[in-house]
Amino acid sequence: MNEPTGHVVITGGAGYIGSLLTAELLRANYRVTVLDALLFGGESLVTFLSHPNFHFVKVDVTEPRAVKDSLRKDWPKPDAVVHLAAIVGFPACQAVGRQAAWRYNVEATKLAFEQAAGLGSGKFVFASTYSNYGLSEGEAVTEESKLNPQSLYAETKIAAEEYLLSQANGGPAPLLFRFATLYGISPRTRFDLIVNQFVLEAYTRRELIIYQRGYSRSFIHVFDTVRGMMLGLQAPDGKVRGQIYNLGVEEGNYTKDEIVALVLKRLPETFVHYKDLTFGGDMRDITVSFEKVRRELGFEATLTVDDGVREVLTALQTGLIRNPQDEKYRNAQFIVQ
Repeated sequence: MNEPTGHVVITGGAGYIGSLLTAELLRANYRVTVLDALLFGGESLVTFLSHPNFHFVKVDVTEPRAVKDSLRKDWPKPDAVVHLAAIVGFPACQAVGRQAAWRYNVEATKLAFEQAAGLGSGKFVFASTYSNYGLSEGEAVTEESKLNPQSLYAETKIAAEEYLLSQANGGPAPLLFRFATLYGISPRTRFDLIVNQFVLEAYTRRELIIYQRGYSRSFIHVFDTVRGMMLGLQAPDGKVRGQIYNLGVEEGNYTKDEIVALVLKRLPETFVHYKDLTFGGDMRDITVSFEKVRRELGFEATLTVDDGVREVLTALQTGLIRNPQDEKYRNAQFIVQ
């Protein structure tokens, strides 16, 4: 095997994004250290155990030395730390409360960055969210748009972003990705995301209950998300230092009605109920611009929402994913993206 390209640490690496990013980094000949508390299990990482460039440690990232103490002594210090570990999404943050959400999403980010700085890492890649924009007023939001958080989750991500951007003049180069809503299959698939959830409910119950039917969201396949992160990891540190990128494509901007239509195309016998929700919940109604990530990193998507619907449905129909209602397919409490 050729000399490894570099060394990347991934916190929350057993999760929806992290497990797929691990596979892509290993394929690109990186050394990969994965840290995860495994509250949803570790089956997504089992296939990597025999790989000579893979190292795993079960650890809680809120521990002050979680990153430093997890590194192999015979490997070089990490070139980059990818911080995915978090309490993810509006329902999960509401469930654990403000104190816990802040501890895991803000304070743990600070700890991870400080350790990356102490190790001399070149980059610190942070998983953020387009939820930070909240409600838009017609025009597509850009990275320069005013932030208008509608949830505790978005508040924690904005606070973590502000800290990282305040550190942009020295130490690891902070690189912030504001992800669109993810969909598709990964080694640790989630079914608490709109596209995957709609396919699951249509397939298992032949019924969909839709709130906020006209609301717009932006969507990106989890594999394309990983591709975008790889572009950021491989870019010169100086180019991405202190940069924020909306990660997705304009073609991924859909209303909920349009997502329902894609599901019905493959499961036409599904009965759809529309209900009003005028308060509470995740009230985002937003269209996003992805011009910056396309222009500066050359990012383009390879998969569409229709591809994702087909992929998830195939996984369910063939039994490749069994018991999808199991808690491990959701982010009801903690910790990985």
